[in-house]
Amino acid sequence: MRISPFTGALSALATVLATAFAAPAVQAETYPGRPIRIVVGFPTGGAPDTLARIVSEKISPSWGQPVVVDNKPGAGGNIGAEAVARAPGDGYTLALGTVGTHSINGAVYSKLPYDMVKDFTPVILLATTPNVLVVHPGVPAKTTAELIALAKSKPGALTFGTPGIGTSPHVAGELFNTVAGVKITHVPYKGRAMAIPDLLGGHITMMFDNLPSALPVIKEGKLRALGVTSLKRSASAPDIPTLAEQGLSGFQADSWFAIFAPATTPKDVVAKLNSELNRIFTLPDVQAKLKTLGLDPVLGTPDALASFQKAEIAKWAKVVKDSGTTPQ
Repeated sequence: MRISPFTGALSALATVLATAFAAPAVQAETYPGRPIRIVVGFPTGGAPDTLARIVSEKISPSWGQPVVVDNKPGAGGNIGAEAVARAPGDGYTLALGTVGTHSINGAVYSKLPYDMVKDFTPVILLATTPNVLVVHPGVPAKTTAELIALAKSKPGALTFGTPGIGTSPHVAGELFNTVAGVKITHVPYKGRAMAIPDLLGGHITMMFDNLPSALPVIKEGKLRALGVTSLKRSASAPDIPTLAEQGLSGFQADSWFAIFAPATTPKDVVAKLNSELNRIFTLPDVQAKLKTLGLDPVLGTPDALASFQKAEIAKWAKVVKDSGTTPQ
């Protein structure tokens, strides 16, 4: 029987479509077949880098493929996030996203080089950590209530330092101004390493700092901790009260860390990554390490991360707008 050109074309098209729709499943079955790269938009040593290296250390022996941590610091994490947004959606390039790169930056950068939602597919929310409100020991306030009273008695005179505009400590400070009804002047620095010496030297009044970074100087008595920004006390520092329990009801300004993949990554590959990361972050040795670092594991599904991210974007956009911060 002679097959017409039209029938042959339809058959070829059907084969192509069948192959295309089957590709994600086939890819998930064979994934990973080569090294995976986790892009971190921040320098080595910080919480994002540490979490990425935990993933690397645990997945590599489990899956039999190297997992490389690629630090691309700069522009508030935007350089690293953009690199992943533009990468092929094959599961071999992942982002260690943060509250900054995937929620705050959309409000503080007028020309963000990527779309925080459309350019990515959520994989898993790994962990959160509170910021902690610390003051120089010379500041007379011993509690959050005393600090608020001091700030109200001297509008604009007190200062809070941050690693820069749009960082988690910055928006935490702006939220504090709004919720507490005070005016504490923002002093942005180019990174935490430049802000901390000025706080230790008494040149600025206070700072919201990531708890893992601040704990050593708090324990040494060089800074006084007044409260953490999580809704419940941190297991790493249970003696530090929350701001919420000190009269600032509902106050929450946590830093968070998540894995994102490029938007076109097959769902089966995302599901495989999610399952493995849920397993890794419930291992006793990983849980113990996270506690030591002041990080609280969250985990869950890609959909849970998507919903969480949506709420965070809306929350911080309002805080930034209400603060009068001009997008860069």
